Amino acid sequence: MSASQKSALIVGASRGLGLGLVETFLARGWRVTATQRTPSPQLAALASDALRIETVDIDDDAAVADLHARLGPQAYDLIFVVAGVATQAHDPAHVVPRAVAAQVYLTNAISPIRFAEAFRDRVAPGGSLALMSSILGSVALNESGGWEIYRASKAALNTLARSFAIRHSDTGISVLLVHPGWVRTDMGGAEADIDVATSVAGMADVVEARLGRPGSQYVDYRGETLAW
Repeated sequence: MSASQKSALIVGASRGLGLGLVETFLARGWRVTATQRTPSPQLAALASDALRIETVDIDDDAAVADLHARLGPQAYDLIFVVAGVATQAHDPAHVVPRAVAAQVYLTNAISPIRFAEAFRDRVAPGGSLALMSSILGSVALNESGGWEIYRASKAALNTLARSFAIRHSDTGISVLLVHPGWVRTDMGGAEADIDVATSVAGMADVVEARLGRPGSQYVDYRGETLAW
């Protein structure tokens, strides 16, 4: 890798937005390490000298620690944790089984922060740690209700990410919470506003423009700041 070539670690890249981010950063000349929870033919189809593929489940602390060791001393200009779930997203909180609600919270809020903590030493100077959030995580902008467990998990992620940034403020760490838009994916559905290509191109622009800015920022794929 040349001294000027940027590098990214995209966590949760087997399909959808994660896969799209891998494609976009590769097309922009970045070197990319991409993770999958299980083997992804779509990710494998992108194989090139600029792409390294690893397998990890972010809900498994031992697996995350093993990934950290496998990747060695590599530092990344961007670490972007995309992985998340939306199990029973349309059901009100009181009917979602406790175990399901707890798993959504763990995968969407706790695991990304634990991953960030494990890998914060791998963010290069002038780099950023990004977490896939959602406008649904905004308490101030919740005027329609719905998606209750998913909303709560993303609101929790936002809160934990702000605390993470404050806890490490002496390092000048840069934390981006990114809303991808309402995207036509398996999670977003066919009626969503934008396609994957529009979302990931916008997110890549936002990341590149804001690399290394200290503190926590909550923005959408167009670069607009969102209310907490």
